[in-house]
Amino acid sequence: MKLSKITLLSSSLILLATGCSVELSDKINTKESKSWAPIKSEVKTDPVIEAKVSKLLSSMTLEQKVAQMIQPEIRDITEEDMRKYGFGSYLNGGGAFPKNNKHSTPQDWIELAETMYQASIDDSVDGSAIPTMWGTDAVHGHNNVIGATLFPHNIGLGAANNPKLMTKIAQITATEVMVTGIDWVFAPTVATVRNDRWGRTYEGYSEDPEIVKLYASAVVKGLQGSADEDFLGDDRVISTVKHFVGDGGTQDGDDQGDNRASEHDLYKLHAQGYVSGLAAGAQSVMASFNSWNGEKIHGSHYLLTEILKEKMGFDGFVVGDWNGHGQVKGCSNESCPQAVNAGLDIFMVPTDAWKPLYENTIKQVKNNTISIARIDDAVKRILRVKFRAGLFDKPSPAKRMFSGKTALIGSDEHRKVARQAVQESLVLLKNKANLLPLSPKLNILVAGDGADNIGKQSGGWSITWQGTGNTNKDFPGGTSIYAGIEQQVSKAGGTAILSVDGSFEEKPDVAVVVFGEEPYAEGQGDIEHLYFESDNKKSLALLKQFKQQGIPVVSVFITGRPMWVNAEINASDAFVAAWLPGSEGQGIADVILANANNEIQNDFTGKLSFSWPKDAMQTEVNRFDENYDPLFPYGFGLTYGDKDILTDTLDETINIPAGSVKSDDKVSEIFQNSIKQPWSLWLYSGEKEIAVYANAHQLAELNYRTVDKLVQEDAFKISLTGSEESSNSQASGVMIKHVASTGLDLGESVSENSRLQFSVSLANRADGDVYLSTYCSTDKTCGSSVNIGSYLNKLPVSDWQTFSMDLSCFSKQGMDFSKAVIPFELSSKGKVELSIADIVITDNTEVSATVSCGTM
Repeated sequence: MKLSKITLLSSSLILLATGCSVELSDKINTKESKSWAPIKSEVKTDPVIEAKVSKLLSSMTLEQKVAQMIQPEIRDITEEDMRKYGFGSYLNGGGAFPKNNKHSTPQDWIELAETMYQASIDDSVDGSAIPTMWGTDAVHGHNNVIGATLFPHNIGLGAANNPKLMTKIAQITATEVMVTGIDWVFAPTVATVRNDRWGRTYEGYSEDPEIVKLYASAVVKGLQGSADEDFLGDDRVISTVKHFVGDGGTQDGDDQGDNRASEHDLYKLHAQGYVSGLAAGAQSVMASFNSWNGEKIHGSHYLLTEILKEKMGFDGFVVGDWNGHGQVKGCSNESCPQAVNAGLDIFMVPTDAWKPLYENTIKQVKNNTISIARIDDAVKRILRVKFRAGLFDKPSPAKRMFSGKTALIGSDEHRKVARQAVQESLVLLKNKANLLPLSPKLNILVAGDGADNIGKQSGGWSITWQGTGNTNKDFPGGTSIYAGIEQQVSKAGGTAILSVDGSFEEKPDVAVVVFGEEPYAEGQGDIEHLYFESDNKKSLALLKQFKQQGIPVVSVFITGRPMWVNAEINASDAFVAAWLPGSEGQGIADVILANANNEIQNDFTGKLSFSWPKDAMQTEVNRFDENYDPLFPYGFGLTYGDKDILTDTLDETINIPAGSVKSDDKVSEIFQNSIKQPWSLWLYSGEKEIAVYANAHQLAELNYRTVDKLVQEDAFKISLTGSEESSNSQASGVMIKHVASTGLDLGESVSENSRLQFSVSLANRADGDVYLSTYCSTDKTCGSSVNIGSYLNKLPVSDWQTFSMDLSCFSKQGMDFSKAVIPFELSSKGKVELSIADIVITDNTEVSATVSCGTM
């Protein structure tokens, strides 16, 4: 059937998939939005708590009050810092771990929680005994901890449309978080996503506020408990509805961009998760990075104070996002009275900027830039939540109900619920000739780079922030999609063979191909169009490979958003949107496989909570749009026995207008905000090497950590301590190398004008030689190095500068760019501390190179 006929059936498909009547849909479509109305929170004002807050506040010094408003990150503070300043809270960012160790045990997490808690209540230095709070991003389970249960990301849970299941998932998440002694989670995300180019699309439940509103209260109650029963009891954590407000509706889907919606639409589309989440008693709200009509939310008095606190009546606290205050006009990470005056109660300041921010805020109160009344209001809100959460009365983190009960992390019972969530999240888009469910007695070939890859199926916010640098060993107890299929097939007497590249000796009865997007998170996940694998159609080639051999193909698509995959759908006999299912991949086998008696185990029940695009540039296609014309509409999803309306003739015409993609053929990106494929980032010291997988590492004399240049963690800092006998010490450094160590042919992108260029910020002058190197072999026998120490030392300290070197300087010494194995390496034997960002190979000749062969 032609594409145009599919879209003509949109209305009937919605009815088929959802069972909703036209009358109900029309009612939803025409319903008038309420104004910003007061929220009737289930958590009522308690005079006893208010009296305690007032009494404690009256005894506090200004320094103690401001310390309650500072939230540093675990990489940037010590136990002594906590004892001296008494921070009101602290956090671990994605990819930050106790002891800077990705494989920290639950006991390591507990020990850090206990250490910081005890330091916070020690009044011997700061005179304060107010307990601190640890906040963490537990966005699809306790996702920073090895072995935790990872649920499907929100986009999949939206397709499940099961609020009761959401409450259960949230409660399990709270339990696993409590095992590690943590008090507070930065969830749920209640963004209504309107442009699927946004890199956080998968963090949204839906493009429509209906499901978002339904889920927000369900998750808040699962995390915090119900106000009239077990509110913030010993088995609950403080929840955060985020990001207030409009993060899912920015122009072009730009992360941290500008939402230009009218106030009516800001409320109707983007605020409904707050309406229900705050009514359920959420105690914290995270301010959003984005702007609203040009004004950064972190600096918006109208939205944070007049709307959220006064009109809606929110009496908890507002926490900032990662240095979000520094983006407010006139602010920096170190100073932002504008954010406090706007209504921000807690600065999230996850860098060494916390100390000047603390000191500057105190000065700004003393010179009346910030009123003491505003400070008192912020601290009252923080203390109110701490009293409500029982932090003054509960045992210390190591002695709480679940602390140390590590068997609960990734327990069978928890994984069973996650497996159910996977089953209910799957959406069947095509099932030609009722190919599914498959008999488990068949000879099944399981192919594709996602088949046996728990990291890929889990996506971003999985152990590491971007979800990269993980292997199956990093998910103990988890199950890949292939493993789930193999378990059931072998038990039933069939055969399941894993072959990532699709090769085989015996022709299979059917091929299950698992493919999709690579993991990503905010910022780095933003894209310019929805054309899947536009630069390398390797997955399509694999599907066609089977098709040409007459082998039926079942596609299992791993994705954080709807993508334009018409060609892949055409090359498939069955097509399943699996989203990002998390650690329990066997949930997919539970649905696509029949049981041993060829009976349906679990039918498809998932329905699209995001409309599916009909072309690559249909990035904004949302339910109730005036000219609504998707490929698959909101609410679509086949079940077994439904008539499949698709043939193999979907339009494959590529519709990406010239100029719509911001690219430069003369630039080869190596590190831009993050490491780019096919490169990987490594540290070495002497003979020791480690791959970078976290946002902080230490290797012998080398320290590495991510830092912010323009946005969150878009740069990295390396500190080489050298040694007393630096001339005899071995070099340490950072290198970027090809993931397969086979090298990449950069010959076509390298010309006589090409340069290796990067941004650099010196923390201090280099003490000794610093070498910039490129190599065309893993043993570094092919390539060249140039001492750039003297050039670096001419640059201003602490300012970001562009450094560039003619590639001819390397090629003349033997570097072959047709075999670029290591296109960038920076090393030294001496002391040096510098930050690096924006590593590219470019033909930009507008500015003279820092180093050219003529000056060497």
